[in-house]
Amino acid sequence: MAVISLRLLVAESYRLSAVGRLAAGLRSRALVLGLGLGVGLGIGAADPLAARAVTPELADRGAVILVYHRFGEGDHPSTNITLEQFDAHLAILTSGRYDVRPLPEIVAALAEGRPLPPRTVGISIDDAYLSVWTEAWPRLSTAGLPFTLFVATDSVDRETPRSMTWSQLRELAASPLVTIGSQTASHPHMPEQSPERNRQEILRSHARFERELGSRPSLFAYPFGEFSLAVRDLVATEGFRAAFGQHSGAAGHASDPFRLPRFALNEAYGTPERFSLVVETLPLPALDITPDDPLIGPNDNPPAYGFTVPRSVGSLNGLQCYAGRGNEARLQRLDRRIEVRFAAPLRPGRTRVNCTMPGPDGRWRWLGRQFYLPAR
Repeated sequence: MAVISLRLLVAESYRLSAVGRLAAGLRSRALVLGLGLGVGLGIGAADPLAARAVTPELADRGAVILVYHRFGEGDHPSTNITLEQFDAHLAILTSGRYDVRPLPEIVAALAEGRPLPPRTVGISIDDAYLSVWTEAWPRLSTAGLPFTLFVATDSVDRETPRSMTWSQLRELAASPLVTIGSQTASHPHMPEQSPERNRQEILRSHARFERELGSRPSLFAYPFGEFSLAVRDLVATEGFRAAFGQHSGAAGHASDPFRLPRFALNEAYGTPERFSLVVETLPLPALDITPDDPLIGPNDNPPAYGFTVPRSVGSLNGLQCYAGRGNEARLQRLDRRIEVRFAAPLRPGRTRVNCTMPGPDGRWRWLGRQFYLPAR
């Protein structure tokens, strides 16, 4: 589950210092276009993805993607949303102000360079806990809201009391409102596994999906939101159309479809006030993000994080970056290039960095990035 520092929460709630999204470097865009989406295109000045990423027409026409885990399971507050909070979220989403679209439709529009409707929102749920079936599904079905459920197949096979069953998943998969996505077989920390172990995780989950549901998913969610460049490339070559992390931000037309951001919601960060802020965010188009690999080694800690904001975004006044887990992010700017320097080395595990700035119509842009440092 995403963890956002208290400092950022205060900024979100009271100063509204929020907004942006994650974008790909040139190498990742080339691989996505050539392998992940089946379109062979070169990189450089003529790269269509780079070109359309900076057009004003597309700059603000992305989507906010939400991720939930548990519903009404108060003994797990870090991954749970209360039912009162969830009901408030659904009331906001069905108010007529937002356009909730299925994730496959959002992914296709971003890949094809088609603008999405204003205030497009996508809903995702990870881990297939039983409360998805007993609490979330009845509410989402009644509201007519589409969502994607990402499933780690081993947890279903174990038939634990708090997990959904294959019979329940088949019923969900039969609904036009539901897309089933993959989250591997055993839900491992993928950046710490060997390439072959990760490949076998995907192949094993494919086999279970095909046997139980009749087809394999086309969307993937990284367990714990963790991935490395090697993991991202593996997922792209194994036939998925897109993959999602748990770093915050709005997905835009500059986004690498295999590093798509999602706002993770739990009891602490699921208040109606914060939810209203999140669903109003806009992408912060960013190009040439460095380092390309979010996996950090001992000789690259802290990483030299940087990105370039296209001129179509306008003034960069008010741009701020926040590092989680007690670190401090210091900004250096050279024209449109933003360099972020950390005051201290990153701690083992996940560190999320959020860059925010004012956008049009009183809304805010948000760019999220997650780094992963192995414990060993």
